[in-house]
Amino acid sequence: MPAPPVRRLRSEDELRAIIGQPLPLTCRKVVDRLDHLTRQFVELSPLVMLATSDGAGNCDVSPRGDAPGFVRILDERTLLVPDRPGNRLADALRNLLANPHCGLLFVIPGVTDTLRVNGAAWITDDAELLAPSAVEGKAPRLGIVVEIDEAYTQCSKAFLRGHVWEPERFRSRDELPSNGAIFAAIVPDLDPVAYDEERAARYGRREGFY
Repeated sequence: MPAPPVRRLRSEDELRAIIGQPLPLTCRKVVDRLDHLTRQFVELSPLVMLATSDGAGNCDVSPRGDAPGFVRILDERTLLVPDRPGNRLADALRNLLANPHCGLLFVIPGVTDTLRVNGAAWITDDAELLAPSAVEGKAPRLGIVVEIDEAYTQCSKAFLRGHVWEPERFRSRDELPSNGAIFAAIVPDLDPVAYDEERAARYGRREGFY
């Protein structure tokens, strides 16, 4: 017997009938700029998740991390995210060329609140603008300028439900397949042990970090 079809919601009215409306105070917290309080989340965050999508709506989320303050506040409505060397797939960058809309989630270790920023972004290679983002004597070749449309704090429930910052809940990387093992399952002629050792050696030398 075929399984019955799973009900799919198709309108906001159906959604609101289940979850209700947001509280007026919740709506009022969404503003179009940083202030002297919310900017501290940007200044203290060593990690931001960047969400983008291409012209067809295909989505991507990628982590961007460095020393706290690596995302620079150019003014109350403008941020600069330095683009550090990566795998060169450039998913987020290519997406932004087709669709400037993006979302940022600023994370601070040990803090369960986060800061959400939504806006429009564009890519720059302006050497003068990027120079202050240099690390270990190397300035980024590219940066992402984000013009803020919305900025607001996200409540702690997700991090509390997930026990994210509780050390006793941390998992060992050894409990998961290594990157070499994952790649070898796709590319059978890859030596997973050699791949993992070479990768660890590169990271140990900080090769390709900046």
